[in-house]
Amino acid sequence: MGTITLKISENTKQEMSEFFEDFKREKTPPYALFQADDADCVVTVYESGKAVFQGMSADLSAQLWIERERHLNPQKAVDVKNSDDKKKDKEKKEFIDPKIYHSSSIGSDEVGTGDYFGPIVVTSAYVSKDLIPWLEELGVKDSKKMTDERILQIVPEIIKKIPYKSIILNNKEYNERYNDGTNMNKIKAILHNKVLVQLTNEIKDWDYVIVDQFAQPFVYYNYLKESPAVFKKITFLTKGEDKSLAVACASLISRFIFLKEFNKLGEKLDMFLLKGASDKVDEVGVKIVKKYGFAKLSEVAKLNFKNTDKIKEKISQ
Repeated sequence: MGTITLKISENTKQEMSEFFEDFKREKTPPYALFQADDADCVVTVYESGKAVFQGMSADLSAQLWIERERHLNPQKAVDVKNSDDKKKDKEKKEFIDPKIYHSSSIGSDEVGTGDYFGPIVVTSAYVSKDLIPWLEELGVKDSKKMTDERILQIVPEIIKKIPYKSIILNNKEYNERYNDGTNMNKIKAILHNKVLVQLTNEIKDWDYVIVDQFAQPFVYYNYLKESPAVFKKITFLTKGEDKSLAVACASLISRFIFLKEFNKLGEKLDMFLLKGASDKVDEVGVKIVKKYGFAKLSEVAKLNFKNTDKIKEKISQ
């Protein structure tokens, strides 16, 4: 039974708080933002930015958030410590199942959930196994190393050959849903399910349908209990982009669409917007409020992020 400590950035902290909203304990340790149960693991997130995972499934629970920290903050090195001092576990390559990697598959992934400005984009993409060598030559196998500029270059080529379905959830719609008591992960589950239902209705010749895991399967399906149609034959994988080129393509297409929408939003506001949820993002939010009024944030930002309170505080000073 190990203890894993992960240093997390503000956007990851925000995502974790939303993810564990329904599993938080009433009492928390001193200086902790919250403590929550995750299967056989207790997760404690501290104000200092430390996330501590304790219990039998600490490795599994921590791995998801190690990956999210890496995904949301690719410019930063991940700072993680294991009480068992198993450095080889931290450094070793994640197992890639060749049966899954070399199959004809549908993958699903999302972007925008850690950004205060800009929409959430969820995409499902179908990759037939005969296209895998071509995608590898494009560099899709190392998609996490791609810059936004490279993504803008290659995705137009990808979408000529790769069938996909995408949903763009703008911030006005996001804020309306979130205010109805629906948290971030439920929103993501609903959107993933929609694009998967759409694509699997058109594409029948697939071996696997893979979702880059952001919730335990039973939690994911619980979020969908009110949905009229639910696709259930899903293989959930952490680090899905590394293990399936279908997931990697879904991620790249989502990012491509997000970048296009993000740039349109900046042009509409006549302002340079910043990605993420940092203190500098707060400064941009203050400029928007001063120029357009506070109500404008409901159209361009995710109001449940802590940035909103910090912007209000700065405006009132």
